[in-house]
Amino acid sequence: MTRFSSRFAQGSVTAVLGPTNTGKTHLAIERMSAHSSGLIGFPLRLLAREVYDRVVAIKGPKEVALVTGEERIVPPGARWFLSTAESMPLQDGRDFAFVAIDEAQLGAHPERGHVFTDRILNARGRDETMILGSEALAPMVRTLVPDAEIITRPRFSTLSYAGIKKLSRLPPRSAIVAFSAEEVYAVAEMLRRFRGGAAVVMGALSPATRNAQVAMYQAGEVDYLVATDAIGMGLNMDVEHVAFASLYKYDGARRRRLTLPEMAQIAGRAGRHQRDGTFGSVAGRADAQFSDEEIERIEQHQFPPLKSLFWRDSAPRFDSLGHLIADLERLPSSPVLKPAPEAIDLAVLRRLADDPNVGASVRGTAAVRRFWSVCSLPDFQHRGAEHHASFVAQLWQHLGQGKGHIPADFIARRIADLDQVQGDVEKLGARIAAIRTWAYVAQRRDWLADPAEMAGRTRAVEERLSDALHKALAQRFVDRRTAVLLRGLGGDASLLPVTLEEGDAICVDGEPIGKLNGFAFVVDAQARLADRKLLLAAADRHLPGLLAKRARELIGDAPGSLVIAADDKARPALLWRGQRIGQIVRGASLAQPKFQPDRALEALPRADHEALLAHVAAWLEAQLGTPLAPVRALARAAEDKRCSGPLRALLVQLIDAGGAMPRVQADGLISALDPAARQVLQRLGVRLGSLDVFCAAMIRPDCQRQLGLVRAVQAGEPLPPPADAQVAALRTVVAAGSLPAGGHPAYRLVGDQALRVDMAEKLIRAAHDRRGQAASFVIDPALAISMGLTAANTERLMRAAGFRRDGAAASGDDAAALWRWRGLGRKKAVQAAPPPRPDGHFAALAQWKVAIG
Repeated sequence: MTRFSSRFAQGSVTAVLGPTNTGKTHLAIERMSAHSSGLIGFPLRLLAREVYDRVVAIKGPKEVALVTGEERIVPPGARWFLSTAESMPLQDGRDFAFVAIDEAQLGAHPERGHVFTDRILNARGRDETMILGSEALAPMVRTLVPDAEIITRPRFSTLSYAGIKKLSRLPPRSAIVAFSAEEVYAVAEMLRRFRGGAAVVMGALSPATRNAQVAMYQAGEVDYLVATDAIGMGLNMDVEHVAFASLYKYDGARRRRLTLPEMAQIAGRAGRHQRDGTFGSVAGRADAQFSDEEIERIEQHQFPPLKSLFWRDSAPRFDSLGHLIADLERLPSSPVLKPAPEAIDLAVLRRLADDPNVGASVRGTAAVRRFWSVCSLPDFQHRGAEHHASFVAQLWQHLGQGKGHIPADFIARRIADLDQVQGDVEKLGARIAAIRTWAYVAQRRDWLADPAEMAGRTRAVEERLSDALHKALAQRFVDRRTAVLLRGLGGDASLLPVTLEEGDAICVDGEPIGKLNGFAFVVDAQARLADRKLLLAAADRHLPGLLAKRARELIGDAPGSLVIAADDKARPALLWRGQRIGQIVRGASLAQPKFQPDRALEALPRADHEALLAHVAAWLEAQLGTPLAPVRALARAAEDKRCSGPLRALLVQLIDAGGAMPRVQADGLISALDPAARQVLQRLGVRLGSLDVFCAAMIRPDCQRQLGLVRAVQAGEPLPPPADAQVAALRTVVAAGSLPAGGHPAYRLVGDQALRVDMAEKLIRAAHDRRGQAASFVIDPALAISMGLTAANTERLMRAAGFRRDGAAASGDDAAALWRWRGLGRKKAVQAAPPPRPDGHFAALAQWKVAIG
């Protein structure tokens, strides 16, 4: 260790920069081991675990700790810590003599960059600090850490370009790099056919599965390794050649070409110490070809320097959610720092802070700090901010109240649900991703009453799933020989590029073979392909991925992109951007229909399928919940056995009638209502009017619009045609001819006009108020005039309500006239109403007298 003494002074900050295969990680382990305590932060859980095992071999298990989001091994006397960058224990009172941050150039990563930038700025050892990374980081270190000494370490061996090779011609001890699980599995299956098998390494694998796969490769059981770009982050294996199956990756926002440093980081895994390595491309892939300039710069290790890093305030205020969000969105002060794009933790925080049911429960510094820790739960299953926010809100319901613990039975049930070792590679991988979530939760000591027990359970389940996944991978890609369709010179259809082009066209290897209609794949009958069956098989393999991307687009789209409209059979269907994705069908009650997805959505991966259904259910409730609230209230009362029989029957009739019906149809039930039942009606907003029984809230335009929909759904009938614009707006008075056939529940026909039932009751109530105890009285015609009701139709309405004229007409059109009305019942009064007067004057309506009976 003394050879470093002159270079690493007490309290120094040193940046050790260089390409891969320079021994930077080995140097950090040596330096940490020379100190009384130390901490190294890594970009991957797998890498932290690998180095943990190496340090344990040096110091012993009682002296070394491992801290990641999902795993925590901290012996009481541990002095040397290995951790992921996000989980570095820098704020829990520990003082480390040595601190190092590995792959610090990840400060330029849009999603995680702000974490690495914070470690560069603030993570310091008492005696020594090391910043490890690529040479491109040098300008950032000079600007942000001006007192740091920069040491450039050259690569120990030569890295050279070996050209383009078919999978069947790749040399032994090769690693093939792809950028999606589907592509990794496809390449591994090809190598099983050509070369007897391959090991698989992906960042999503558990450490146990990854170690078992690497051990199989290192032992020579297989000569090939298929991996994602996880191998570029320091995972050490005996790889002599790296072949790129693609130079494009999806970075969470878009599909893009790898940057030059990313290419070099991955290619640099070829060769160990002083043994040379090579890199190249897989034949048959147009998106895996290097340019001459890229080849030269990778071989010469010449990369453009970083000009900026992402930054986010690592010490925000916690006195309120508003201050917390403001601080997390604060702009950096340094010109070489730029604000980090919205990470999923901040996206979840913003969504839940805007939710009144959640945001109102977060009050006080302690609650805000705790709430932020819950929002910081990683989205291991990559379900997206909307779905992840829903899960976080569910956790907060437990953590934000009572003793602030997640109930043991709640988490135990979810862990037990994942404890299933049956299934294929994809299902086992999905369960491991899900158990990582609960492993993370179990590591939070303040979230559980007994975290040690739950941590043990999650660890045991993950181990069982890891063993099952390792066996499944070995069986699928090593032992089992599955027949595959091949095309060309050793190509596999699953390796051909499948893309979704403009107009929703699906192309395989550049040839259109069909299109997506919503989520349904429709084959192009006119497609001319040399091997149609082979290309359709390729599309079928990639279709779940394309549909998953489409599902995420739907979830992130504006609410207005979803509409309920009639399909080609006039059934109520749910359309997204004009394309059908399912049908609205009857649910538990009239006011609670549900979404029935089309069968095409079954091709979605499970997580995306569930996220889409949850999103649509939330959208449907937002569309129908508030407008149909009065209907639901009446339905609940009608089902309440504590209510009397006549009351329940009346409510059922009122719902069936659409919110209003003539009183004569319910007279028998009304006469049987006791005072308690009448009080219930009053609370529900139901009026027992002179002519009509109605619920004012149900005859509002928004409720009536949705009632037409749900009644059609409940009856299994076609959607009703659009109503006249004036009727749809529920104007006070409309022409009788504008009503739909069969009438409209919100309107009462009065001659050649239709008057809204609540306004009819208002006119009649005004007449009763003017009547008082007098035998004759005067009615002001202004109210009827303001509504637009003609004089003749006003006469009809008053006669229907049981009023009669008193007196004879006076001379002159505008003179007050007295009329006498016979005391007729409501039904007879309507039948006996005279035809409307042609003059339309209201002067003759001056005096009225009520007729009781």
